[in-house]
Amino acid sequence: MFWIEFLVVLACIFIGARLGGVGLGVMGGVGLAILVFGFGLQPTSAPIDVMLMILAVITAAGALQAAGGMEYLVYLAEKALRKNPKQITFIAPIVTYIFTLCAGTGHVAYSVLPVIAEVSRESGVRPERPMSIAVIASQQAITASPISAATVALLALLADFKIQLLDILMICIPSTFIACMIAAFISSKMGKELPNDPEYLRRLEAGLAPIKKDKIVFVPTKGAKLSVALFLMAAVSVVLLGSFEKLRPGWDIEGVFTRMGMPASIEIVMMTAAALILVLCKPNVEDIVSGSVFKAGAAAVVAIFGIAWMGDTFFQGNMAMISGSISDLVTAAPWLFAIALFALSILLYSQAATVRTLMPLGVTLGINPALLIAMFPAVNGYFFIPNYPTVVAAINFDRTGTTRIGKYVLNHSFMVPGLVATILAVGIGILLSTILL
Repeated sequence: MFWIEFLVVLACIFIGARLGGVGLGVMGGVGLAILVFGFGLQPTSAPIDVMLMILAVITAAGALQAAGGMEYLVYLAEKALRKNPKQITFIAPIVTYIFTLCAGTGHVAYSVLPVIAEVSRESGVRPERPMSIAVIASQQAITASPISAATVALLALLADFKIQLLDILMICIPSTFIACMIAAFISSKMGKELPNDPEYLRRLEAGLAPIKKDKIVFVPTKGAKLSVALFLMAAVSVVLLGSFEKLRPGWDIEGVFTRMGMPASIEIVMMTAAALILVLCKPNVEDIVSGSVFKAGAAAVVAIFGIAWMGDTFFQGNMAMISGSISDLVTAAPWLFAIALFALSILLYSQAATVRTLMPLGVTLGINPALLIAMFPAVNGYFFIPNYPTVVAAINFDRTGTTRIGKYVLNHSFMVPGLVATILAVGIGILLSTILL
């Protein structure tokens, strides 16, 4: 019965991934229905806290976008990129990494990818080099952002082990950033120089080369600048509340002093930030829910709702068998769990859904929480198959044709920097976890 149930779970994940968006979540609901009504498994509790935290964060991020804050950040990024165009392969991933680190979602990279493509072409740098690592950096930063859905999900899972947000950040920020910079160096050697690339030359002859257009001068408003300041203050507040427990209020409940948990802290801070942006910056309220950031985050909430609930139910219902079969193996070689995280993230196309689906198994198997944090960047595997939106967008924005999918599909522009960044992030994370935790 275990293997039949396992096939049901995999089938729902596969179909959901093909459907995309909320399709992943609703197929998780179908799988849950089959497991409960067909196989008699007892459903676990839905991940309500995680979903509410994500909803609060994307509401604040959506308000930031509606107020023009995202556009202002892109304006600052373009200035940085144009200041040192020859170093764009290293500056571009720094920009997308910071964007994602602050916003909590990799989808903010969409706005800066066209700028990277244009600046690199104008400076004679092969666009594939900065475009590929910029996308990978935007993914790696998800596991370093204090307000990303994946990080808050991991924090909630490790709360019982007295793991603080600062514990996660002081391992994941340096490990992912250093890994991305090493991957950027490797990316800087990829492919032929732009003037010698046959595809670019073909496009030039066919008249398909990009034509330089007159740029619209962007003048940032006070509201846009203020929205960025308010959002960053909220992000810093989350880090402080997560790192220093005494900053959170506490109450004596039946003789036991209990402090407010991080889920409630994140929800309160980010909802307050959204309200302040609305009141002080006066964006159109309808623009918040219609923006790309809110839509992407809402899809993530539905995905986590269905897929994570199905995964929890399956693992808990078969925990005796799973523990007995692989507990010794994973204990002897914990890095194997990182491979499992990477493989599942390829199917789920979501770091947060991967964390909520598989990380509880790592906790149950007794893997050291410090190692689980170190292996956290392994959930960034959705670059492997080149059909994730940011990957597709990067290919389309590069009109020189150097950023592309290869003849064998998997030999695409993002494979080498993606594998290098992920493997190094986990390796550096394991090293840091032995020193810091």
